[in-house]
Amino acid sequence: MLKKTILVRSLSLAFGTVAVAASLNAQAQTTEPVQKVVVTGSLIPRADRETPSPIQMVTADDIAKSGASSLSEVLSNMTANGQGTLSQGFSGAFAGGAAGVALRGLTVGLTLVLVDGHRMTPYPLSDDNQRQFVDLSSIPLDAIDRIEVLKDGASASYGSDAIAGVVNVILKKSHNGTTVRSEYGTSEKGGGNISKASFTHGFGDLAKDGYNIFGTLEYRHRDKIKFSDRADELWASPDWTSRGGNNLTLGVPTTLNSNLTQASGPFLFNPNGPKVNGSAANNPNNFSFLSTACPNYSTYISGGCAVADTYRNIQPETKNLNLLVGATLNLDNDWTLAVKASLFDSQLHLERGLPATFTTTSFGGYNAFGPGENPQIVNRVPSAKIPSTYPGYQSSWGVNDPVRLYGYVPDIGQTTRRDYDTTTTRLAADLNGSAWGWDMNVAAGYSKAVTGIIYNGDVDRVALYNALTRSVSPFKATGGNSATDIATIAPTYTNRATNELTYLEARGSRELMDLPGGALGLATGASYIHKRLSVPQPLLQREGVVASGGFFAGGSANNTALFAEMNAPVLKGLELGLSGRVDHFDTYGNSATPKATFKWTPSSIFTLRGTAAKGFRAPAATENGEAATSFAAGNVNDPVLCPDAKTTTAGNVIAACNQAVAYLQKTNPDLAPEKSMSYTFGAILEPIKGWGTTIDMYKIKVDNQINVDALLPGFDNASHSVRNIPLPTLISDGGSASHTGTPAVGTVAYIQAMYVNVGSTETSGVELDTSYKFKLGDMGTLKTEFMINHMFSYLLEQAGTTYQLAGTHGPSGVSGDTGNPKNRAQFTLEWDKGPLNLKATTNWIDSFSVADPSVAADDCLTAYSDQAGRTYFQNLTQPAEFCNVGSFTTVDLALTYKMSKRWTLRANVQNLFDKQPPIDVGTYGNGSAQVGYNPSMHQSGAIGRFFSLGVNYQF
Repeated sequence: MLKKTILVRSLSLAFGTVAVAASLNAQAQTTEPVQKVVVTGSLIPRADRETPSPIQMVTADDIAKSGASSLSEVLSNMTANGQGTLSQGFSGAFAGGAAGVALRGLTVGLTLVLVDGHRMTPYPLSDDNQRQFVDLSSIPLDAIDRIEVLKDGASASYGSDAIAGVVNVILKKSHNGTTVRSEYGTSEKGGGNISKASFTHGFGDLAKDGYNIFGTLEYRHRDKIKFSDRADELWASPDWTSRGGNNLTLGVPTTLNSNLTQASGPFLFNPNGPKVNGSAANNPNNFSFLSTACPNYSTYISGGCAVADTYRNIQPETKNLNLLVGATLNLDNDWTLAVKASLFDSQLHLERGLPATFTTTSFGGYNAFGPGENPQIVNRVPSAKIPSTYPGYQSSWGVNDPVRLYGYVPDIGQTTRRDYDTTTTRLAADLNGSAWGWDMNVAAGYSKAVTGIIYNGDVDRVALYNALTRSVSPFKATGGNSATDIATIAPTYTNRATNELTYLEARGSRELMDLPGGALGLATGASYIHKRLSVPQPLLQREGVVASGGFFAGGSANNTALFAEMNAPVLKGLELGLSGRVDHFDTYGNSATPKATFKWTPSSIFTLRGTAAKGFRAPAATENGEAATSFAAGNVNDPVLCPDAKTTTAGNVIAACNQAVAYLQKTNPDLAPEKSMSYTFGAILEPIKGWGTTIDMYKIKVDNQINVDALLPGFDNASHSVRNIPLPTLISDGGSASHTGTPAVGTVAYIQAMYVNVGSTETSGVELDTSYKFKLGDMGTLKTEFMINHMFSYLLEQAGTTYQLAGTHGPSGVSGDTGNPKNRAQFTLEWDKGPLNLKATTNWIDSFSVADPSVAADDCLTAYSDQAGRTYFQNLTQPAEFCNVGSFTTVDLALTYKMSKRWTLRANVQNLFDKQPPIDVGTYGNGSAQVGYNPSMHQSGAIGRFFSLGVNYQF
């Protein structure tokens, strides 16, 4: 059937039915049959891409003009991307080295990422060791033809975890000739240099030769940016005194640390020495300084032994080497076979934090655990006092005094470091053709991701203390120790995690009969998916070297499914759709997910559309398999040893106040799947030629959510705590004074937790996308586009209480505490004239509150002053100006100039006006309590103005 083009629609408005009839007659004589395509979210080919579901398209040209160096950067600016997104800049992430997208703010575990419409193996390390996701940073940009983002539930088409939407990455299918690309970029303030190069070659014409074979090789390297590279910026300064807070500069003694802190040079301290003003730390005779880096007490107490933060990164160093090879062959009877093989290698070198410090009093040990065994406390140091024979020990001190050693452990490297090297291999085959009246597709694929991890800078506390206290040649706090000592005290550990996915799918579609609006379409099929995860326990966790962040996971699942879809144009302009899927998982049972859609076009300029769908997410092996996790979920105050949460109260154990306690997370084999119900309702407007607008409202509710019980309101830390044996430790005398004593009970070693099905999340909002193309005659053309996503609400129900989190920092316990702004927008201006193209993109993120009512942090003035590791305003009142994270606007500029038929020049400036990130005192996503910005929302501000220049050559 003939369809009116946009030109015909505009003529209809302007000149009436006579002009329309003439135009239709001409079109009937010249127009070839409309090519039908399969769009993400549907199994039935269609003639138009405006489906009942809202879909956003990002082309290869859009990617090139964005200036982005990775797919995660491209998607991070999407207005539909929200709370829970993962960036490679989050140094504290369990899934270190990877990046993921979270549509509608529903975490990376509820957004399905496909490659060429098929599943890809997830990253071996899961978000919070729970939510599995595809690592976006591993997919090469130069291999991408386009990205289709489906913004509604799609479990009926694709199965588990397509609740919030689908990101379908379509790779290039063919290439003829040779294309060479190169690019270099650098930041104005230093660091973060990017080098990119790619080579693509292909030959064969499908129409003439019956085949096409091509290959793409891409290399990318990005340098790190340290916090010290941005030390002159307010958001990067650890000294908050000018802002009404504490001075958190490393090595500076304050009342917050009782005037005892790890300085730029090591020193001995005798807490039993004479006190001045109630504290031994106020008497210089109780100190012995061991190096010229921090030579004496007056230098130390005045802040002259501060430590420059050259250890932690704003942006880690990354390297990528990617190879994609594809071949398409025409077979008999219009059948085609397409095969793609790829190898993506992604490396990330991550400085997680400060270098290790000496144990000063005692060390309660770490909880070590493994498959099939109960946790055990290992690496305990009952007393860390320094013997009187140690160099620098003052003769005036008693030989039995509990003298302590302060300082950073030398010779083991500048920082605790993780090196991630992930190799993802994929082989996929698609057989397409027609038989018995059906258009058919048979697909099979296998993908495997292997992540090798190297751990450096983690200290064996028992080995270190034994080396310090040996009578002959003790470990030197000033450095210059033997290689044998270093290898014993801080050995290098490794681990190797693997995730595999195999799929087999067959589907077919056909037209059944003619209806008043067109042909009734039917599609049906079946699929089989096998997943296997293996994350062995890191050796360092068995040795008890790290307090939290330890994990292991393993398990497999088989998923078989039957699915069908029907599209019925019941009337002219009215299209109804119904689809359904039945899944069987051998790990828990069956799930059924239907979906209904409609699209009504009463006129050529106006269309209504909508969807209603059920969805589900099956429990992962990390949740119901053989797995366990040791994690930190903010700091806690021991109800026995620090009941009023203050280090200045007499009798409180200082280490038990605001204590970073490890939680031990266990799996639950009885978990049921998460279930969802989602709705969209919207309109498509095309009032005149060149102007198109879509507006879509959405609502998604996820029930039966799989949560950690320790993070739920009412969880009793005390009853779930496992304590160390009582050991000598620092006890407050009141104010800044303290003494060493042994409390009645030991400090908390860890808190036991498990996964449970409880609570729900409901998010709703509206998204607008409007674009217009101006024809400027000899001045070329101007394209404009404006997209905005407004969140109506974000409701989190836990333990019978519902919290409104739209526009807050909540839920702060998910994926790096990224924040939940109500509004995100993007505005683009693109001008074309001959060989020149200029594109300006403005990205805007709304302000939001630092409060999170779901964790009882609903008073922004005190929410983060004394808890959760954010000590900016501990023991003080947080100024009102920090109650909200300010809005953030950046402008990116791209220039493309086609110098000749073969040569193309590209230039980009990201963050053109060098917009600084707003202060965020609520997030822990930067992996540090020393600075205050949000890397998931405002990373481009921390990087600053960034320039890149590239060139393409085709022959």
